[in-house]
Amino acid sequence: MTFTSWQFGIFVGIVFGLYYVPYLQRFQVQFLVFASVACYGCGQLYLLPLLLIAVLGTYFCLVLAFENRTTWVAAGIVFNLVLLSFFKYKFLFIDAATAHPIGFSPLDFLLRLPLPIGISFFVFHNISLLVDLTREKRPPPLRDAFLYIIFFPQLVSGPITRAGQFMPQIAPKRLSDVDFVEAAKWVLAGFFFKLYVANNLNEMTSYMDYPLYETVSTPDRWLLVFLYSYQIYADFFGYSAIALGLALLFGYRLPVNFNLPYISTSFSEFWTRWHISLSTWLRTYLYIPLGGNRKGPVRTCLNLMIVMTLGGLWHGASLSYALWGLLHGLLLVIERPFLKVLGEAGPIVRVVRMGVVFFCVTMLWIFFKLPNFDHALGYISGMFIPTENPNPAKLYRNLALLYALPVLIQHLGIGTLVGGPLRRWEPYLYGALAALACLEAGPDAAFIYFQF
Repeated sequence: MTFTSWQFGIFVGIVFGLYYVPYLQRFQVQFLVFASVACYGCGQLYLLPLLLIAVLGTYFCLVLAFENRTTWVAAGIVFNLVLLSFFKYKFLFIDAATAHPIGFSPLDFLLRLPLPIGISFFVFHNISLLVDLTREKRPPPLRDAFLYIIFFPQLVSGPITRAGQFMPQIAPKRLSDVDFVEAAKWVLAGFFFKLYVANNLNEMTSYMDYPLYETVSTPDRWLLVFLYSYQIYADFFGYSAIALGLALLFGYRLPVNFNLPYISTSFSEFWTRWHISLSTWLRTYLYIPLGGNRKGPVRTCLNLMIVMTLGGLWHGASLSYALWGLLHGLLLVIERPFLKVLGEAGPIVRVVRMGVVFFCVTMLWIFFKLPNFDHALGYISGMFIPTENPNPAKLYRNLALLYALPVLIQHLGIGTLVGGPLRRWEPYLYGALAALACLEAGPDAAFIYFQF
């Protein structure tokens, strides 16, 4: 079930209705755990045991870590990283087309299993559980650990919530405490950006895929790159917004995952605004343990490169993903000596910096869109070699700009006006968003981050 399916809407309605039944209030945590397991099982029932093994294995290490923190936290982290590596990077070493890659039936069966949905996200939650909660006096109940890891609004694509932020929220919830207005705003905004913006743009940016891009003219290749930049933001912001709204309905507050990243004036600022929960996780559990910026400028630059490259590989076993992360790390290193000087510049320089950051980030999305490195190079080469290819049938330039417009409006600050002097028009705005999401929704497409 995806967030945008009618089946999921019915599921949420039933779960919400039962969750606040007075006689069941003391079983709210268990009920949410059961609902989350059922939600995940609807998508990949045969991989549900793997999810349960990951949670139980992590909890086992967590309990033992209260006797020997160093050994069992390390064991739990290794357990999760091995799990992630096996499913995400196994095809670096075996041929996916081989019927019996190893020759040992049980292992061959595991190797042929597809990538579990959301494995990157629940593995990061597992590691946060181990690191954060072993500083407490005693381990949490198993039901609480289960809820933190598999809470269905965030299970598949985040936001990645730290255990120290989520676990204190586990308490009895009352219907009277639900902020329905805030929850509705998040959900409506999420559906609008996913259905109207991302899905409509996806119909056009599908021409970036190989071999379709060979039919696209040089100017349109440039256009598609920028459209994909708007699409991936709208797609992931849409998912995160829906997740935040759904969590609020059940009394939990998830971290905001995006904060207008395309108005960033530096690459370091971009990573404090884009996929905030991932960049925060990488900084907390990888960059700082590596030494952060405490061991001199050379070590700081090396740490940045390591963290960003691993962040790229987190998305998948591909040279394109690794290069995407590596180049972002390189940009962070290059800009670092100039940040203090440029920070004192006037508004014109800030606008120029904003344009440079957006252009570089957008160009790097090519490696994200095309994980096959040869395909990415083929697409880029066609951006600089004039061609006479006809315009694809589903590439409508005027409509493309219309679908991208909401992202531009949001980043240029119209939303702050709505929150200020135009507040009285806010209900009409959200009504318009709902109408466009329903009446002008693009063809159904899976959320981009489902693949991770």
